[in-house]
Amino acid sequence: MAGNSRFRIARLRTLIEHPRTGDGERAAAQRMLDRILKKSVTDGSGDRTLGARHDRVGRHAGPSRIADAIRDDIAFARVVFATATVPGRPAVHDPIRDAPPGITYLVETPHDADVVITIDDVPRDWGWVSEDGIETVSPALRALADELAEIMNGYNRGGAEAERRFFGRVRVCGETLVWGSPGA
Repeated sequence: MAGNSRFRIARLRTLIEHPRTGDGERAAAQRMLDRILKKSVTDGSGDRTLGARHDRVGRHAGPSRIADAIRDDIAFARVVFATATVPGRPAVHDPIRDAPPGITYLVETPHDADVVITIDDVPRDWGWVSEDGIETVSPALRALADELAEIMNGYNRGGAEAERRFFGRVRVCGETLVWGSPGA
C-alpha cells in the first residue's frame, strides 16, 4: 500500500506542477494529494476531527458544493489513474481505475445534510459473487465503495465536539454498502 501512495503522490505532484495543466484539473489534483498526505487532522480545539479535504470547499459549504467537488474528484481519478502501470514496474491497484469502464457514478444531495454516491451499471459478474447459492457483493465492488467513501469522508467532520457536516453513504442497486463517517 505504501508503494501505491508514493506512486500516486509522484503522479499528482507532476500533474500539479506541469505548466499545461488546467486550473480545474490542478485543483482536483491538489485535493487528491491533500487527501493522501493527511487522512485526517485534529484542529486543536478538543475532540474534533476534520476530513483531509474539509477546508477545500470552504468552511460553510453546503452539500451541493461538496457533491460537486466529489464528482470532480471521481472524474479526475478515472482520468489520471486510467493508465496501467509502466512495464517493468509493479502493478499498482486502484479500485476506481480497475473498475469496468461502463460503471457510472451519481453524486446526489437528497436532503440538507446528506450526500449519496450511487454506483450504477455494475456488471453482474464483476460486482457480485455467489457462495452456496447466496449472492454477495464482490471484494472488487466493496473496494470501490470504500475508495469512494474515502473521497467523500475527506470533506466531512465529526467528533464529540462537532456535528457532522453531512451524512454520507455509498449505494449500489438500492443497497447501502458504506455509511460515511469522518476519520474512517
